[in-house]
Amino acid sequence: MKNTIFTGVATALITPLDENGVDFEKFGRFIEWQIAHGADALVAVGTTGEGSTLSDEEHKAAIKYCVEKVAGRVPVIAGTGSNDTAYAISLTEYACEVGADAMLLVTPYYNKATQRGLYESFKAVADVSTRPCILYNVPSRTGCNLQPETIAKLADHPNIVAVKEACGNISQIAKVAALCGDKIDIYSGNDDQIVPILSLGGKGVISVLSNILPEETRAICTKFFEGDVKGSAALQLKYLPLIDALFCEVNPIPVKAACAAMGFCENYLRLPLTTMEPEHEQKLLALMREAGISC
Repeated sequence: MKNTIFTGVATALITPLDENGVDFEKFGRFIEWQIAHGADALVAVGTTGEGSTLSDEEHKAAIKYCVEKVAGRVPVIAGTGSNDTAYAISLTEYACEVGADAMLLVTPYYNKATQRGLYESFKAVADVSTRPCILYNVPSRTGCNLQPETIAKLADHPNIVAVKEACGNISQIAKVAALCGDKIDIYSGNDDQIVPILSLGGKGVISVLSNILPEETRAICTKFFEGDVKGSAALQLKYLPLIDALFCEVNPIPVKAACAAMGFCENYLRLPLTTMEPEHEQKLLALMREAGISC
């Protein structure tokens, strides 16, 4: 059995931006708020952190800043995946050098590699990493699906310890669990599937919802692990309308609007992402207020 990076909730952090770049003052304040409100781990510059539109310098600076700000209080997981394997290797080497605790490696997007190509790409990155790696399967965004058999083969690599599953297919995730056993940890990549994935032996969630409700998202996991499956499921269902609103437009458009309403950032995104449609934003903010969030 490999060491588990975290159990519970890892927040897939937004990256506060403005017209001048990353707003590190706001980023630092948000990191502190997340730790104070129970996040078990933090993901820097993943999909929710808009890594795909940050420059190389901004991407590296955000990872380094997060590692230094957290200062070992919780694990920092750096988003270092790319459709360019050579760039993913370079970014992974950098994140290891500055002290990130783990890497999050998204399936190469746009290229639509074969399963052999996906295996070779992940293996090449894991070979150079000095920290554990989490595979990230999100076919709705990348155009390719990392199959259970490929995950099982990759699980034999000593540096590949977990998978963030956002394929949305519970049957497929069950097959991953069956094929891999304790060779790999499974994290939900979808906030509306936390409880089903925990029931298959999952260790927690890498969450968008926890940007705005870290304690409540963590409670879904904690209740399950303590044996209160009914209570865990009740929380999952309670927040389902809010989760749906956070994904009514492509992530991270809604969560950026939500965090801006809470004062954590400007509602600023880089093209091709645009701000949330007004009618969607009004519904999101109403659901946030129903959940007790001041906005």
